Amino acid sequence: MPALGFGTLIPDPSLTITATRDALEAGFRHFDCAERYGNERDVGRALQTGLTAGRIAREDIFVTTKLWNSNHRPERVEPAFEASLNRLGLKYLDLYLIHTPFAFQPGDNQDPRDEDGNILYDHDVTLLDTWRAMEALVDRGTCRAIGLSDVGLDELKPLCQSARIKPAVVQVEAHPYLPETELLDFCRETAIVFLAFAPLGHGMRPGPLEDPVITAVAARVGKTPAQVLLAWGLQRGTAVLTTPKSTARARENFDISLLPEDALEEINRIQTRQRLNPVVKTGVPGFIPQSKTTAQGG
Repeated sequence: MPALGFGTLIPDPSLTITATRDALEAGFRHFDCAERYGNERDVGRALQTGLTAGRIAREDIFVTTKLWNSNHRPERVEPAFEASLNRLGLKYLDLYLIHTPFAFQPGDNQDPRDEDGNILYDHDVTLLDTWRAMEALVDRGTCRAIGLSDVGLDELKPLCQSARIKPAVVQVEAHPYLPETELLDFCRETAIVFLAFAPLGHGMRPGPLEDPVITAVAARVGKTPAQVLLAWGLQRGTAVLTTPKSTARARENFDISLLPEDALEEINRIQTRQRLNPVVKTGVPGFIPQSKTTAQGG
């Protein structure tokens, strides 16, 4: 899996297509999608066009998508996977993730709620039940690897102990304000790839991009704050996802250089602690509000 990936959490269909093409042209070969984002078809079109135009083979790119919470029942996993595969226009996936460890009421409604606006959870299915159905996808050969997103150690450790096929990747929010050091250490010990989303703070203000330590390091090494944050993530041994929405940003985010050791130490000493996406508490992501009661992200 390429360590630097392009996240496709973009609500506008036309921008999804142009941004994905720009990322491919800039050099990105890792593309992170999700059923929940509602744009797999657009990403698929952009990838097919870009691959043809750039004479890039399918084997040269790494494509991930995610199983949404309302499809955790084992009998729903394969149909959800096949639907994502069809929307993306692919014959196989490199990686399939459980989007969150929370199971919602099964059905076509991705955001099932009661009359008071509370999420309707499915308490009759366990994370291990869902994982076993994920393992079956690998057995069939159309899914190269499986993993989890928005998961904590409390869910990850017991799953690793019981799983026949161990998680290949864990995707969580991580940046200098949320380094997730304990989870990273566990991933290192168990040979799981730690994949960080929101490494730039996902545009939150104030956030890591505006942190005085980050801006000072950027000025000193002649890079942008975004390039510094991405380099920090890569140098601490994680893979990272970024979502540039223009040609210039795609080129900037792909142009990463190693930071000197003293710069890494300065960033590691940042004391601010802030989680930007509360998805790990409820299973309801919080980056892109769709209405007063629903949201997407992560």
